Amino acid sequence: MDELKVFTGNAHPELAKGICGYLGIPVGKAEVFEFSNGNIFVRILENVRSRDVFAVQPICSPVNKSLMELLIMIDAFKRASAERITAVIPYYGYGRTDKKDQPRVPITARLVADLLTVAGANRVLTVDLHAGQIQGFFNIPVDELTALYTISRHFQDKRLGELVVVATDIGISKRARDMAERMKSPLAIIEKRRVDNKDHTETLNIIGDVREKHALLFDDEIDTAGSLVQAVTALLGAGAVDVYSCCTHPIFSGQAIQRIASSPVKEVVVTDTVPLTPEKKLDKITVLPMASLLGEAIHRIHTGLSVGAMFE
Repeated sequence: MDELKVFTGNAHPELAKGICGYLGIPVGKAEVFEFSNGNIFVRILENVRSRDVFAVQPICSPVNKSLMELLIMIDAFKRASAERITAVIPYYGYGRTDKKDQPRVPITARLVADLLTVAGANRVLTVDLHAGQIQGFFNIPVDELTALYTISRHFQDKRLGELVVVATDIGISKRARDMAERMKSPLAIIEKRRVDNKDHTETLNIIGDVREKHALLFDDEIDTAGSLVQAVTALLGAGAVDVYSCCTHPIFSGQAIQRIASSPVKEVVVTDTVPLTPEKKLDKITVLPMASLLGEAIHRIHTGLSVGAMFE
């Protein structure tokens, strides 16, 4: 495993280039494309026998295509006799379906974990899973990085003054508390109820004092931005001076960009774990790069150093 190889599918090649730039190596050569009948084909164009291979592929839109590309790439590496295969999944799609919270529903996050393992992945490297228990769905090592330190540094540099970190719901409150400790700020929580399975939510009330403070909404991902808009309105109505928002994964599906553009939110800070197309880049959206964090983690995995020590 002396030689490190990093490959990418079609989900986020720019991130893979940034990672390889940090590591000082070229992106591995491979063909990953779709036939006219919809079948995905992968061909590795260089020798990976007995190599330490990393496949960079967030499971983002189009989600099912991204997932199938990753699975087929892993199978191709296994059949090409790679010594170790690490799936680098900056955004773990299907992570929100992580428990059986209704009758007769799947636990798709577990299914995806099984698919990755059966395909031949020996290890997984990811960023800010939707729920911590997803790590336990795997029987292989999982390294979970966090963007919390990258995002907190951005807001520390802004020196906003009196700040309150606001968890967008009770489920994310533990991570929001970690952010509040980093920012040396109090924590508030928005209590909300999900109305149905179609991303409709109802904001109920704010637990905590936000009056005359700068509010920083904290979440792991922004999907349709419906909850974000409701939260911003509620916080301003409760007396917040202004509202900032941050998340790791900017999914921005449906009407998300239009909602953010028309919302009074001051700034939305995200990372590039998933690609943002030009039409999704607004002046009020700030994108923080993750290539160096992922690159350092890959270097540490390859050389047998501690990944957890990066955050100590």
